[in-house]
Order: sequence, then C-alpha cells, then structure tokens
Amino acid sequence: MSADVRLGCQGWNYTAWVGPFYPARTRASDFLTVYARAFNTVEVDSTFYATPAMQTVRGWASRVPDGFRFALKLPQEITHENRLRHSESQVAHFFDVARELGPKLGPVLVQLGPDFGPSELPALVEFLPLIPRDVHVAVEFRQRGWINDGVLALLAEHRVAVALVDARFIPRHVMLKLAEHSTGDFAYLRWMGPDREIVDYSRVQHDRSRELAQWQAALPVIASKVRTVYGYVNNHFSGHSPADVRTLQRQLGQVVVDPAQLGEQLTLF
Repeated sequence: MSADVRLGCQGWNYTAWVGPFYPARTRASDFLTVYARAFNTVEVDSTFYATPAMQTVRGWASRVPDGFRFALKLPQEITHENRLRHSESQVAHFFDVARELGPKLGPVLVQLGPDFGPSELPALVEFLPLIPRDVHVAVEFRQRGWINDGVLALLAEHRVAVALVDARFIPRHVMLKLAEHSTGDFAYLRWMGPDREIVDYSRVQHDRSRELAQWQAALPVIASKVRTVYGYVNNHFSGHSPADVRTLQRQLGQVVVDPAQLGEQLTLF
C-alpha cells in the first residue's frame, strides 16, 4: 500500500470513553493528549458549528505530537446557511484560522446538507475557486445524484476529493465503486453507520466486521491512487469508534496501541 493511511475517530471529547479507552480518572483536559498516543489523526466536529478562535486552534496543536493531523469541518454557516453562496470572507477567515495548526493541519471537510441537491450545482461552481491551493479539501455529498462524471471532472479540476462515506445517504456499493476514481491527491473516508439512535459510546453494540472488511478490501485500490488516505469512524458506526479504528489498523497491518498501554504511558509524562 503506497499511500500514508491515517485512521482516527470523529472527535475525542467523550466521557464515555473513560475506562474502555481513556485510562480511569483521565481528565477531560487530557483527552486529546491521550488520544494522540493511540491515533495520529482526528476529525474535529466543533468547527462545523463555528470557526474557532485562533488561540483554541493553537491549543489543540500544542497538545499533540509532531506528525499528528487534524481534519476540520467547514462551518455550517457556509455549507448549510449560505449554501456555499456569497461566502468569500467567511471562507477566507476559516482557512486563516485553520492554518494556525501549521504542519498539523490535515484535510478540510465540506459537509453538504441532505437537502443540497444537484440543482444547486451553480453554488458549488461559485464556491470551488475560493478553496486555497495549499489545503486538502473534500466534499461530502448526501444525494446520489451528485455522483456523475461531470461533477467528478469539476472537482478534479480543483483537486478536491469526494468524501467516501459509509452511511444512509448513498448506498455503500456506490461509494465503493467511487473509490476506484480519484479527483485529488488524497482520499477522505468516513464511517458513519445507519443507526443514529446509539447513545452509549462506551462499547461496541453492532457487529460491523462485514462492512469494515469491504472497505479494507477497497483500501489498497484507494491508496494506490493518492498520497494520503484519511479515515474517521463515528461512534454511531458500531457504538465505540476507537475499537473500530483498531480493527481497521489490524486489518491493514498497522501498529495498534491497546488501551491498557495508554495508562502505562501516562506515568512517562
């Protein structure tokens, strides 16, 4: 597998992880630091709700080692409220803040709403030139109609990836087929799952081994077409995303950090 494959969770700030993942009595202020001893990337959900302060972003970067990468969601003000239109100043400000992460900045996810359909293609055309060339950006579509040759060619022109998502919006077989194509020099994968009713994030509640095996089989093809693969698991995928990430790591032959080792490492810091 030629690409650098980075796997992590969608978020780190879950008290339900204390015990099954974080060592007992781990303080919330230490969650990110401990998380970064197990995984080398994370998707930040909070940026979807508002662009963070520069001080906040610098704080994230200070708590993780060199080589760690943060994936940030573009704010909903741009994607859902403005629907990608007339957002030049907001986009510029967000990327200015994102760059405060320095080399720890990974990709930015443009998550479109479920009601943002192909009829709004002009808005996407207006938005894409606003994307800076120095940042990896992926777009997540939630309607199958977006997946066509014309849209893929448009994204390729701007070197923007299509987020490959295992969720309810677009059938898995369509996403797996799309994995054979690349519109950028990186890939962005998200394992969301069909069950949004899960509220206990402390344990695996659904067996997703079949789904993960399908993606594991597709990953060599994906990795052969790009330089870096970023993949993030949501707690709703099976109930406890750190376990799913470790499963994927084992399948790919990566080094897996057992949660028990995180407690041992705490004594070193």
